[in-house]
Amino acid sequence: MRAAATAVSYFLLGLVRLLTGAQARWYGCPPKAEQRIYFANHQSHADLVLIWAALPQELRGITRPIAAKDYWTASPLKRWITTEVFNAVYVERERKGDEDPLAPLIAALDNGDSLILFPEGTRGFEEDPQPFKSGLYNLAMKFPEVVLVPTWIHNVQRVMPKGEVVPVPVLCSVTFGEPVKPGADEPRADFLARARLAVMALRDV
Repeated sequence: MRAAATAVSYFLLGLVRLLTGAQARWYGCPPKAEQRIYFANHQSHADLVLIWAALPQELRGITRPIAAKDYWTASPLKRWITTEVFNAVYVERERKGDEDPLAPLIAALDNGDSLILFPEGTRGFEEDPQPFKSGLYNLAMKFPEVVLVPTWIHNVQRVMPKGEVVPVPVLCSVTFGEPVKPGADEPRADFLARARLAVMALRDV
């Protein structure tokens, strides 16, 4: 099973790089094996794959993407790929009862993993990201030692437009910016707005 997952990992990595280039641009920080949360704009189901492919091999092994449970477990193949290849953290898009939607992310961070997070909570279809939800702030407060890296994914919505199942070859890039962190006594709304602007600022870098 592990051998099959490794083989599929290399196949997907080659495919994504062939279709998109998966060019990584480390603008505000170098690639470094420290615990991080990469938080990015979200316009396609291919987003998590593109960021994963853009990371160096030594970082891919310690970085887990956040995946919507209802979508990525809808078929045995999707579940197998996101579990065995990407080691994804599944989250519920709709809150159920008293369950903490951040619980799986907290468990992963407690385990020392890095995360790929989309603070909008759902895909957007405008050029600007939607307002960020509170999860990023709550995780930053609970794990102040984790480095928060703003990330901009360029062009990925053209690779896998909404409703399409066949990807289209388009050159894409992932830009990693300067880390941010909540200021002392900074209100949640102010930090989330600032984090969103940090992601958007990478669009023109």
